[in-house]
Amino acid sequence: MPHVEIAGGGFAGLTAAIAIKKLGWSVRVHEADKELRTFGAGIYIWENGLRVLRAIGAYDDVMNGLHSAGVMETRFDGQPGVIQRFGAETGCRMVTMTRQHLYSAILKVARRLEIEMLTDSEAVGATPDGVLKTAAGKSYPADLVIGADGVNSQVRKSLDIRMEREVYGDGITRLLVQRTPEEASSKDWNHVIDFWTRTPGPRRILYTPCNDKELYLAFLAPRTDAEGAEVPINKKAWSASFPYLAAIIERVQMHGRYDLYQTTRLDTWSRGRVALVGDSAHAMPPTLGQGAGLAISNALGLAVALGASKSVEEALRVWERTDRPITDHTQNYASDLAKTRKLIDGHAWSDDALRAARHLPTGTA
Repeated sequence: MPHVEIAGGGFAGLTAAIAIKKLGWSVRVHEADKELRTFGAGIYIWENGLRVLRAIGAYDDVMNGLHSAGVMETRFDGQPGVIQRFGAETGCRMVTMTRQHLYSAILKVARRLEIEMLTDSEAVGATPDGVLKTAAGKSYPADLVIGADGVNSQVRKSLDIRMEREVYGDGITRLLVQRTPEEASSKDWNHVIDFWTRTPGPRRILYTPCNDKELYLAFLAPRTDAEGAEVPINKKAWSASFPYLAAIIERVQMHGRYDLYQTTRLDTWSRGRVALVGDSAHAMPPTLGQGAGLAISNALGLAVALGASKSVEEALRVWERTDRPITDHTQNYASDLAKTRKLIDGHAWSDDALRAARHLPTGTA
């Protein structure tokens, strides 16, 4: 029986584990943290991600308790701007939820399949011949090693793959806030709303309902904006910029962290019998909301290539050739939005912007 060792128990790592386990492989997942959980606040999943969740068996649990975001609008200084609708009738659904809601649904499938998962097992590198190494000094040989250990991947660093990292001038603090019953029952306040102001800043608050009780707020400010980049958020400064959101801002309790937008590009997603998925391979700004969707899409695509190829090395070549073009396109588009701040003008979601969202990921036909 072929065997895979996976570094990282996040969305990409668990999706790869589930899909490869279904091929008949033995699978072991290493998570550096002491427990299996996710960090952060809310998350967007589009049609492509929903197709992957259906393929791995997590769709029903994910759809139970999220928010179907049928409308996304931009408001500048509180005034209505561009409005766009999404849904089954447009061929592209957009749903929003807490990160933990999505993670719990995927983890439930992994546990049902009895996938071996080691917590407090930090990966520090891998060798091209397929050996995962951990901080405890242990080595785990495998037919395939997968590095799904995030934007600062130790697996990637150990492989000496050429990387380009572009860091932008804006950063974001992501937080969850409790919703009031009045907000949850209001038609307008169930939209995803992109609030912008140019003074000072620019500053942005992306308002995203996750369910009836939780709201995801993303606070964007340039790194040169000391008050806007402050953590925990400076409620007085943000309320002054967005007075019509002051009551919601005042309810913020989470500390959060300020993360600069960045893009990571690699010459190749694999070396020998080691593959990189998710942010380890293709981190991108969240301007298109496709980080998680592409991570789980590429994880599933890797499993499909393994099941159809004569060798691991051949599978990795086929996988990157098949799945990389849509990822590169989305990375480039998301990066352009981050650099140019086109979203401030109510940037419409064009066919190019939605190419990944409407894409049929490998293995989801």
